[in-house]
Amino acid sequence: MLKKGLIICLLFFLSLCCYFIIKPKIEAHYLNGFLSLNKKEVKYFLNTDFTIQTLADDLLKKHVIENKEAFLSIAKKINLNSLTIAKGKYIIKPKTSYKELAWGFKKNKYGEGNSEKKVNLTIYSRKNMEMVAMDIQKCIAVDSSMLLKLLDSDSILNLLDLENKNDIISIFSPGIYKMYYDSDEKKVVEFFKRIQDEFWNNKRKDLIYKVGLKSKKEIITLASIVYSEQSKIKEEWPVIASVYLNRLKKGMKLESDPTFKFCWGNKLDGVSRLLNKHREIDCPYNTYKIKGLPPGPICVTPLEVIDSVLNYSKNSKYIFMCAKPDYSSRHNFASTLNQHAKNANKYQKWIANEQKSK
Repeated sequence: MLKKGLIICLLFFLSLCCYFIIKPKIEAHYLNGFLSLNKKEVKYFLNTDFTIQTLADDLLKKHVIENKEAFLSIAKKINLNSLTIAKGKYIIKPKTSYKELAWGFKKNKYGEGNSEKKVNLTIYSRKNMEMVAMDIQKCIAVDSSMLLKLLDSDSILNLLDLENKNDIISIFSPGIYKMYYDSDEKKVVEFFKRIQDEFWNNKRKDLIYKVGLKSKKEIITLASIVYSEQSKIKEEWPVIASVYLNRLKKGMKLESDPTFKFCWGNKLDGVSRLLNKHREIDCPYNTYKIKGLPPGPICVTPLEVIDSVLNYSKNSKYIFMCAKPDYSSRHNFASTLNQHAKNANKYQKWIANEQKSK
């Protein structure tokens, strides 16, 4: 009897071992057999606060998974919950295992999802921060009003190392950038400040004074005028920069059309012939009225143009420029008022003839 009892106890012990050792392996094998339903890549955006239950419901609704309980079981095993789910953009490939799917949504040590993808953030050469903020809002989950509120805060100038709020637009430059979809307003600002800090190395800082200007702000402001005059023909940038630098050295007004157009907002958009009445507007940005540079940039300016100002055409004697009488988007440059008058006359006659022929 004693021997039989020992055998029964041994069998019971072995059964327990099988239960606790083999059962999890069988269960894991069972759960690992579940794959996503999608036959094509699925772009999946997590831009609201999800619990693990609502996440599973959403994946079920979008036909990514078919077994909610299996997904929840795996999620629980890897500690995926409302605190560890990372917002953002995800690409779910066909036949992704539930384990890989759940792990992809989990935050890593950087606060991003393990499988989270960056998105394209496109910045255009806008005239003001309201337009820039709207562009950013279209690409990532940033509220444009919250971004503008941050940029209008008292602490922002110290954070960006700027003198006044007219300069804030100078930290942005046109281009296509990669950012996480769930980046907040502060991350956006820090991202573009980092780009500017990397651009303004010691070599470029040394060039500021060789150009004859006093600060990065003045360089960027002049570059914004250059780019507003010429956004298509890159080889003209250093020449146009020299025109304005020569005028500054001579104590002349810049008399740049884009500066007084900036004063009008969008009212002169599409107007091909600018008149004297347009130039009479009282505005600190109107370089027909003020001497020197305006108080800040008049658009978001490419870094290439800033480099063109820093490396302007030093041998140029030009102090005038006028659009060529054609559709080339190029300019005629002149060092005398007499030559400039001839260039301007040719352009005005061409514009008049073009308007008559329409």
